[in-house]
Amino acid sequence: VQLQASGGGLVQDGGSLRLSCAASGFTLEYYAIGWFRQAPGKEREGVSCISPSGDTAGYADSVEGRATISRDNAKNSVYLRMNSLKPEDTAVYYCAAAPICTLATLERGQMYSKWGQGTLVTVSS
Repeated sequence: VQLQASGGGLVQDGGSLRLSCAASGFTLEYYAIGWFRQAPGKEREGVSCISPSGDTAGYADSVEGRATISRDNAKNSVYLRMNSLKPEDTAVYYCAAAPICTLATLERGQMYSKWGQGTLVTVSS
């Protein structure tokens, strides 16, 4: 019972990527989903979250205006589209599940579970 992030890779400065988060062993539609990232030597950072129905989303200041989170409950998946990527976006990206999506809980990583392996995003300058 976990989430699996995919879609990472090597992109150039200014490029775009779409990350996917797929659920295994449970139905994702009952959960808010958050995206997190951790760069080498840095603390984990909450990037974005989306409510179970998809009608509410939140973004960290660091990605506001460059990221779009979405979900397709029929496909048991959540997506994170990142545009205008910068070298400082380089990190391993993870997704996790929570009862609610708020910026406060995203920032602190509170109430998140079902963490899976992440996907590495490398942005070259």
